[in-house]
Parts: sequence; structure tokens; C-alpha cells
Amino acid sequence: MSNQSSQSISVLDRGFVRLVDHMGTDLTVVNAARVSFGKRKDVFDEKDAELVSYLAEHEHTAPFRHAYLTFHVKAPIFVFRQWMKHRIASDFNEISGRYVEFSPEEFYIPKLLRQQAKVNKQGSDGQISEDVHQTAIEAYTEACRNSVKQYKTLIEMGVCREQARCVLPLALYSEVYWTASLQSVAHFLRLRLDLHAQWEIRQFAEAVRTLTQPIFPKSLSALMESQDQKK
Repeated sequence: MSNQSSQSISVLDRGFVRLVDHMGTDLTVVNAARVSFGKRKDVFDEKDAELVSYLAEHEHTAPFRHAYLTFHVKAPIFVFRQWMKHRIASDFNEISGRYVEFSPEEFYIPKLLRQQAKVNKQGSDGQISEDVHQTAIEAYTEACRNSVKQYKTLIEMGVCREQARCVLPLALYSEVYWTASLQSVAHFLRLRLDLHAQWEIRQFAEAVRTLTQPIFPKSLSALMESQDQKK
């Protein structure tokens, strides 16, 4: 990897997305494509931008897999369980509850709780009734705190970390390093920026896009636009 970075964006109440490293630029993509003809360029120009658009439009995606990004992400476990479905040309290393004892307040508390959507069985639609919202937030928070309290109690009783962690909530924050090809990042963004995706993971996807766009402005836009046209 090269071009080390420490750009970071805060997400939700305790999370973040940090660009750790990246390899390549838009020029990397076009040079990967032009090697088929024994060609190589040192400066990216308008013809290269046209080539990038052509590659994306016609799904010649291999050149986009020669550019990579590495992110350090802190997010709730339920977000990572969705994120980690994106395994092609990407990899994850996650903080381990076998080695690390989790902090007592490291869980996600939403500002509002949403009601179940009537049409979309897997999604949500607007805030729950205001007259029960505060009570629901308190119940949610108490459940998380109690889980962490019991986790701490089990450790104090001598239970090993790898078993004690089983009682922890999905709202608990975890941390990963995620390294992915540019094509894989674009695929993640297309799915997780969609309005049908869960709101929480969309916030992390927005941060990933914000950090990726300046490095691969033409390539990322071309990949995103080509898929938008196919919808």
C-alpha cells in the first residue's frame, strides 16, 4: 500500500470511518486497461476519463480491481453483520473479544426509534409514537447496559472473555480494518446508499463515499453512474 492517510469522519454517536491507506488513482485504472495493448500513460487526461466511463458502462470491471483502499471503521455489530456480506475483493480484520475487554458504555443509542414499515417487511418507516418514544429509548438503553453489566459480572466471576462476550448486545460497537478494491467499494456504496438499506449503515456508506471520491473522482463516479443507468 502507499499514500498513507488519516482522514476521519464521525458517524452516529460513537462511530467513525477513517481512511488509513490507499493504492492507486484514476490513472491506475486506465493503465491496467491499456496494458492489454502494451500502452501506459503518466498523466490522466480527458481521453482517459472517457475510457473510464466506457469501462464502467460496458462492465469491463477488472481494471477497477487494481486500485485499493483501507479503512478503519468503528460501528455497531449489527452494522458490521450487514457490511461483512461484501466479501468479494475485500477483507476484514475485527477487534477480538477474546483478547479485549469491552468498555461498559460502548453501545449505540439511537436518537429516535423507528416503527416497522407496513410495506417493506425488513425495513422501517418513520418514528414510533411520541407518547412512548422516551419510554422505549429508556428500555433500549437499560437492556444494553444490563447486558454489559452481566458481561462484566461474568468476567469478575472468572468466566473467560470468549464466553462472557456471548451476552453482549448487537448494539455494541466493534472496530475493523476493511481493505477492498475500488470495484468492491463501489458495489458496497450502490447497495448501502440505497433508500432500502438500513439508515444506520447508510450513514457509514456516506462517509466511505466522502473519503473515496477525492482519490478516485472519475472512476467512482463512473462505476456509480453505470449502475444507476441500469436500474
